[in-house]
Parts: sequence; C-alpha cells; structure tokens
Amino acid sequence: MVRKLFRSLGLILGVLLPPVLVLAAVWWWGSVQREQDRHYNIIIKEAAEKYQLDPLLIRAVIWRESDFDSGAYGMAEERGLMQVTPIAAGEWAKAENIQNFRNIDLFDPRTGIFAGSWYLSRAISRWEATDRPLIFGLAEYNAGRTHARRWSKQLPEESAALFIEQIDFPTTKAYILDILERYHYYQQHPDPSVRKVIMEKISGYWWRWMERRQVQKIKAQRAQESQEP
Repeated sequence: MVRKLFRSLGLILGVLLPPVLVLAAVWWWGSVQREQDRHYNIIIKEAAEKYQLDPLLIRAVIWRESDFDSGAYGMAEERGLMQVTPIAAGEWAKAENIQNFRNIDLFDPRTGIFAGSWYLSRAISRWEATDRPLIFGLAEYNAGRTHARRWSKQLPEESAALFIEQIDFPTTKAYILDILERYHYYQQHPDPSVRKVIMEKISGYWWRWMERRQVQKIKAQRAQESQEP
C-alpha cells in the first residue's frame, strides 16, 4: 500500500515538476530582463536630457532595434542596443570630440545609447519643417538620409501620412509603425510587470525571426534580378 502510494506520488511529481521548473525558470529570466531594462533606463534618461529626446522614445527604438540586447549585431554591421552603424558612430565620436573611439565600443550600453540617441536626435531635427518630424526622423534612422530625402521629394507637401505611403521599403514602413506603437505602449506602461516583459520578449523573438527571413528573401530576390539579362 505504501509502495503504491509512493509510486503514485512519484508519477504525479514526474508529470507536474518539469512544467513547474520551466515556469520558475522563465519567471526568473523575466525578472532578470526587467531589472536589466531598468538599469538601461538610467543611461537612457541621461542621453534623453543631453540630446533633447523623450526617454520613452529611446526605449521604443532600443526595443525595436535590439530588444535590449547590448551584444546585438546586424546584417549591415550595426552594433549594440540601438544598432548604430560604424559610419554613424564615427560621426557621433567626431561631433562629441571622443578620442580613440572603436566600433567595438558600441557594444557598451552607455556608448551605444548615447551614439544612437545623438543620431536619432539629429535625424529628427532635420525634419522640423514637417508636420511630424518624428516620422521622417525614424525613416532616416532606419533607411538613411538618402532614401528619406528620396521619399520626401515625391510629396506635394511634407505630410507624414503621405510620406509613409511613399516608403517603398516594407521593413522601414513596419519599423516606423512598430516604434510608434511601442512608444505609445511605454507611455501607458512605463514600468511593465514581469509577466508583460516575458510576453514582450517571446513575441519580439518571433517577429524578429520572421523579419530576418523577409530581409533575406528580399536580398536574394534582388540578387537574382541583378543577374538576369
């Protein structure tokens, strides 16, 4: 009887314990991610004050660019939390008179956030004459000044609504809309719970994987078209 009882108890534990351990591990991981995000908020606040940006906007860009992964490395050699390119980083270092700057320094959270915030602030300031400089600035941040100007030149007036329709890079259009949505979310939830952080991370991993597949597909298609007679 006792042996049967222990056998049943062992069976129950064998079924229930693994999911419980997995949930505990996921919760612990979410707590660590939440505290890490809070740590970045201190640096974000300093960068926001220096470059006159809303810290919640910087957070939204970091979320979209790297999902708060300071070691992120993009397909175009973008580095760090805000995925700053070596060219943009060099411009920032020159503007701030930073000596002996190395591209690897962008993996440092403080350097990456300050360099990205400077570049974002400059991009937005270039479009002050428009009705929504943020929209134009985000397009420039993602696709570069040349493409942003090309899209704006086709407009009868510098309207953000018309500008978005002119963007012929699906990834850039999605990039802008994603950041605006996340920006609004952070305004409503400045300090998300552990559960929300976990759900955000999981969903972020999924759609970023889908986006990488889309980018690779577009590149393969363009490469094939360039080889056709």
